[in-house]
Amino acid sequence: MSTSTNNDFANTIPFTHYPPWVLSKLRPQAIDMIRRVHAWVETECIPAEQIMKHQVSQNRWATPALMHDLRRKAKSQSLWNIFLPNHFPESPGLTNLEYACCAEIMGRVYWAAQTMNCHAPETGNIELLAKYCNEAQKSKWLRPLLNGDFSSAYSMTEPDRASSDATNIGCRITKEGDEYVINGRKLYGNALWNDEMKLYILMACSDPENLDPWRRHTMLLVPSDSKGLTMKRNLTIMGYDHAPEGHGEYVYENVRVPEENVILGEGRPFEIAQGRLGPGRIHHCMRLIGQAERAYELALLRCKDPRKKPRGKFIGDFDSNIERLASMSSRSMR
Repeated sequence: MSTSTNNDFANTIPFTHYPPWVLSKLRPQAIDMIRRVHAWVETECIPAEQIMKHQVSQNRWATPALMHDLRRKAKSQSLWNIFLPNHFPESPGLTNLEYACCAEIMGRVYWAAQTMNCHAPETGNIELLAKYCNEAQKSKWLRPLLNGDFSSAYSMTEPDRASSDATNIGCRITKEGDEYVINGRKLYGNALWNDEMKLYILMACSDPENLDPWRRHTMLLVPSDSKGLTMKRNLTIMGYDHAPEGHGEYVYENVRVPEENVILGEGRPFEIAQGRLGPGRIHHCMRLIGQAERAYELALLRCKDPRKKPRGKFIGDFDSNIERLASMSSRSMR
């Protein structure tokens, strides 16, 4: 019987808050996967939060041993690369809507998606490599990312340009023989300080005089150990350094990469970027929704914590906090 006519699962966790139109579109295979992801996050990730935090504190820029353990375990349970669309042989066959439900659950723990190789920027970079790279590039870079052998970053934003309009990007690449030479500054690519970071996907200007601003740039594969590529510092965001991944400020100084590292061809990065960003927008927003829902749950628990009773009352019994909780609840229901 199809899920559109049999919604018995709708009254079970984690489906209780899904609107009817979503429930009607979830196929049996998706229902099973959503349940398995929920069980994984609740039984493997949430209980391990303090252990993960401690391990990161011991070595800020190395992936914790616990993360490696969880990734091996998730892979053994077929909770690995579940974001992959249908054109991948390894794809579980979820629609974007069905995977969005999984992404919401992953958001309940900041690093849960990483245990399943479903985290940013890996998901977008994997889809980019799969859609636009040739077979030699896929063999060298895509397969290891699918396996979780190393990590990658997207190197686009710049400190000296209004990069929200990517036609402004000014980092220069020039062709010299069978190589491209790169010079410029970039922001926010994952930290080079983590030894597992092996690849930067760079967007830079190759033809500044082109009359078509959408054809002035090119996308390149840049190995992290390229001579002349330097990470100057890690950038904090709202006071957090986001170790062990981070967000670096980079200088490319006469960095040389072979011409076979060009993706798709010169002048085509906007085509590539849009193909990368489409699904990722849904993945990001759903994880953030899951994060917000968990924050609301923790606020409710704190409000009724018997250890925290100023002036003999629960925190949640004060009028101002009741108002705050109501405001949080209304926002989460929109």
